[in-house]
Amino acid sequence: MKTYIIIGGSKGIGNALTNNLLQNHKVINLSRTAPEQSHQNLTHYKCDILNDELPEIKSADGLVYCPGSINLKPIGRLSLEDFRDDYEINVIGAVKAIQHYLSCLKHSESPSIVLFSTVAAKLGMPYHASIAAAKSGVEGLVKSLGAELATTLRINAIAPTVTNTDLASKLLRNDKMIENITERHPMKKFLQPKDVAEMAEFLLSEKSSPISGQVFEMDCGIVSFKL
Repeated sequence: MKTYIIIGGSKGIGNALTNNLLQNHKVINLSRTAPEQSHQNLTHYKCDILNDELPEIKSADGLVYCPGSINLKPIGRLSLEDFRDDYEINVIGAVKAIQHYLSCLKHSESPSIVLFSTVAAKLGMPYHASIAAAKSGVEGLVKSLGAELATTLRINAIAPTVTNTDLASKLLRNDKMIENITERHPMKKFLQPKDVAEMAEFLLSEKSSPISGQVFEMDCGIVSFKL
């Protein structure tokens, strides 16, 4: 039984991952809201990643940083504060968590870190300037730390397309928008939280032991294919 720290494990992809891991592992969830489920293997700390002191944890086998943002506006309507806020939650929060828990991860025989990017870091999309810039920072962090910590731990990222979470609810708020999002993807579907959670679980596991410094696009074909 391993121990995994999930930042933001109460909702969306983080919650789906928590549910998967609890079947066989211990999960330490740091989130502003408590998870809906209770389990003997689940420990929850109420925590604002950007503003609160992070709890001390003696040892862990993996760290997953789930918080993110979807801030879609034309460049003329994006303030400098928008860019700062998106960078803070997507990059600085991840850095804070990694720096704080790096020493406890080193106690594991095969520690792994999983971060999240977006397909918009690869595919130019209107109104995505702030989030694409921030998530590109996440991808740079994965590449750099993957090299720096190559003998110590693994770090990878997942870059999902639209995923059916509360964060993306404005993009999926009616049947017409759901139809449009579906049709934009060559595979004629978008992601569910469990789809991304299963990839994250794989990247935490020994099955992905040769893999580090990679960004995995879960794009339903929107980046990879032109039909």
